[in-house]
Amino acid sequence: MDSRISARSLTIALGGWRTRTPTYEALADGIRLLCLDDRLAAHTALPAERDLAGTLGVSRTTVAAAYRSLRASGHIDSVRGSGSVTLPQTRRGAGRAFDAGSGIDLQQASPAAWPGLAGVIAETAADAASLVARPGYDILGSPSLRAAIATRYTVIGIPTTPDEILVTNGGQHAIHLVTAALLHRGDTALLETPTYPHAAEAFRSAGARLTGIPVNTTTGWDLDRAEQAFRRAAPSMAYLMPWFQNPTGRVMTASDAATIRAAAARAGTTLVVDETTAELAIDAHAPLALDFGPAAVRIGSLGKTVWGGLRIGWVRAQPTLIRRLVGVRPHRDLGTPEFEQAVAARLLPRMPEILRQRARLLGAGRDALTDALARRLPEWHVPRVDGGVSLWVELDAPLSGALVMAAQGRGVHLSAGARFALHGGHDSHLRVPFTATPGQLRDAVDVLADVWPAVRRGAPAVSTDALAAIV
Repeated sequence: MDSRISARSLTIALGGWRTRTPTYEALADGIRLLCLDDRLAAHTALPAERDLAGTLGVSRTTVAAAYRSLRASGHIDSVRGSGSVTLPQTRRGAGRAFDAGSGIDLQQASPAAWPGLAGVIAETAADAASLVARPGYDILGSPSLRAAIATRYTVIGIPTTPDEILVTNGGQHAIHLVTAALLHRGDTALLETPTYPHAAEAFRSAGARLTGIPVNTTTGWDLDRAEQAFRRAAPSMAYLMPWFQNPTGRVMTASDAATIRAAAARAGTTLVVDETTAELAIDAHAPLALDFGPAAVRIGSLGKTVWGGLRIGWVRAQPTLIRRLVGVRPHRDLGTPEFEQAVAARLLPRMPEILRQRARLLGAGRDALTDALARRLPEWHVPRVDGGVSLWVELDAPLSGALVMAAQGRGVHLSAGARFALHGGHDSHLRVPFTATPGQLRDAVDVLADVWPAVRRGAPAVSTDALAAIV
């Protein structure tokens, strides 16, 4: 058994779970959603029925019925002497055609591979003789790839040398390496909320305490709250996604960046800037580089711009930190495959061509999704975004989790708003990526529009105060 979750922690994670009747099925759905979103890991021991009932303020019979429903649906198992334990959940593959057998996976916001990638891989394979003569993996990164990445930073106004670049196995790997080098158990980490959930998971796994900066789709970053958080919490690290923020799609202004930089400097905080979506502009050129100071750590990857299956990312930082990351890395992996690095080195000179294709692809998806939502669900608030990979849609009721479960039954797989929260909330929001085909996106919206009335009708009546607490 890997872990155990307390009744209090599970209650916080469930958030506004009372989304339908009977109550035990609403509770079971809430736990199912936590399992499907990976917020509740497989092989986690759930609280005893009596403990959870007392914390939730429901009868033990209700919890027992919920656990029985979860056993029937294959989400938990009962182990003698250990209570109820969550089971691994198999996710459906992304990018499949919309039909009752496979469905549409909108949990992963990953575009299809750039069409020219197969040709570049074939060209690289033609040089296999020279590649296989080398060790096959590299802990720092090949000189040619590091030089190409450094040049791209220099061109956009951030002078960079190859010794300021470390090549990683994707952006998520870069986040974990930086976290391992800079965070210690008990340190405070500051993140946006909502935020990229896998970043929050990396900081939690390091034992950090998380505090948040609110971000919304209309006014962006709450800078007053940000300055207060830096001043009061004195975080060791702050993780930001300033360009097409995941999931809101917002872009920081130069003034926003200056405020954050000054607050971080006063608090002695290291800024970690995630640029994995920075070049995914649709309606205009990618934003100019923002000045977060020479000590800022920048993370990039080819996962969104080229293909999620090409596991090439990087860290841009001062040489002293790069050397620390190299020292940390052997405890986690032996390096990045040289073949993938050779592919990446051939791709970087072609990025202008690649980004034009990405803009067309993502623009078609965004426009199809926006139009379909306006037509089928006009009561929802749909923000306008100029790039990125998703929309942070505001529902007209705090029933995101219930909607995700209902859509799942019709073959559309999404992540509820609470998946992107630091400490619960965002039940009125739904992240909808526009990385699928326009046809798939229109079909997905049709399903959402079909199930939404039933989700609304099934929700129990709540008082104004209770509704405010859920939101």
